[in-house]
Amino acid sequence: MEAALVTLQGWGRFRSSWSLVHRPAALEDIQQFIQGTQSGGLISRGLGRSYGDAAQASDAAVLDLGAFNAIQLDDQAGTVTAGGGASLDEILRLIVPAGFFLAVTPGTRNVTVGGAIAADVHGKNHHVDGSFGNHVLHLRLIDGQGTLLTLSPEDSDPAGREAFWATVGGMGLTGVIVEATFALIPIRSSLISVDTDRYRDLDALMAAMADADALYRYSVAWVDSLDPRGRGVLTCGDHAPAEQLTGAQHQDPLAYDPRALAGAPAFLPGGLLNTWTVRAFNETWYRKAPQHRKDELQAIAPFFHPLDGVKDWNRIYGPAGFLQYQFAVPDHASHLVAHTLETLRKVGAPSFLTVLKRFGPSNPAPLSFPSAGWTLAADVPVAIDGLLSALDGLDQEVAAAGGRLYLAKDSRQSAEMFQRSYPRLEEWRASRRRLDPRGVFASELSRRLAI
Repeated sequence: MEAALVTLQGWGRFRSSWSLVHRPAALEDIQQFIQGTQSGGLISRGLGRSYGDAAQASDAAVLDLGAFNAIQLDDQAGTVTAGGGASLDEILRLIVPAGFFLAVTPGTRNVTVGGAIAADVHGKNHHVDGSFGNHVLHLRLIDGQGTLLTLSPEDSDPAGREAFWATVGGMGLTGVIVEATFALIPIRSSLISVDTDRYRDLDALMAAMADADALYRYSVAWVDSLDPRGRGVLTCGDHAPAEQLTGAQHQDPLAYDPRALAGAPAFLPGGLLNTWTVRAFNETWYRKAPQHRKDELQAIAPFFHPLDGVKDWNRIYGPAGFLQYQFAVPDHASHLVAHTLETLRKVGAPSFLTVLKRFGPSNPAPLSFPSAGWTLAADVPVAIDGLLSALDGLDQEVAAAGGRLYLAKDSRQSAEMFQRSYPRLEEWRASRRRLDPRGVFASELSRRLAI
């Protein structure tokens, strides 16, 4: 099996580790490798879009599943079967022209199927459609003993169902996801009909977002993190019907070319990232948005994946890197959204990527992040004095309110915080012991959080 010694980082470029990266070409390669691996010696890695240390492990082996990227569309059933190493980008290029879309897509299409399941990714439609794992019909997993399993949420055996949901959101710690079949949604065009509204304060923005739950499939808000009022822009929409299209759009309603549509260097405040440049960017971004606009047609790429058109955008935060602080809290703790923004302002942590979304009910996966209420995500440079201690304090308030942090974005929470905020951890651990009794799978994340 091909292997190379590589320095690995998460997307935040905050933590690094040396690992021997192996690139298996067949299922048997993975099975044999697992059987010959000692405890804590292996983790899978996709395209490296986990912000923290979930897909790296020092003094251990890392499996790159790039060879497992076959994709098969069943247009009669409205499903796709894809290898664990296939990217959502590759899948979208196949399914959109055929009249289908992913039931759930995160903010980047540069993630693998295995990564999407392991992190149980969510999108702008969680309040309607849940997270990625809700739409997986079955998956194939090589467990810690090298056994190839087929897992389904509809398995007649309770142990099989538990193993499925332990793998969804399980951050790659139950085994290697080599293939999955999941449901798609039919679309009649590749455009999104979008309504945009601008709000001068956070209270008005959040009230409008709560109302939008019943009106729109997709909704997301950008928040000016440096504005004490918390002004923001709410963007809501759904897939445009073919009747709304005109001209060339009507002639080719399912045209899809993310390379042509996604380039957007204006999303980045050029030059040095600091409070002044971010303030200038936020002012421009807020003023650029319309006060109120309905039924604007936007392409899939800029609506769902606006930053994918900007190569290596994570490097604008400098050599020290950045972290994303993303939490979910119930509706009764909505005050923590404003409180978190205020705390970041006080420590001087500039964020031009500050996103607020609504979550619907959680699914049965014990380590899945989304739960009903609010989620705020803010990207901030790591090299800010007092930032980490301020976030430690916020962690405690989030946990006390019944909230949690997103494992796919985390790079610094404590084991105590994690164990306090994921109340079904012991249930997940029991499933993991059955799937990986020797403890083969481990990552820097799992070691740091004592998972």
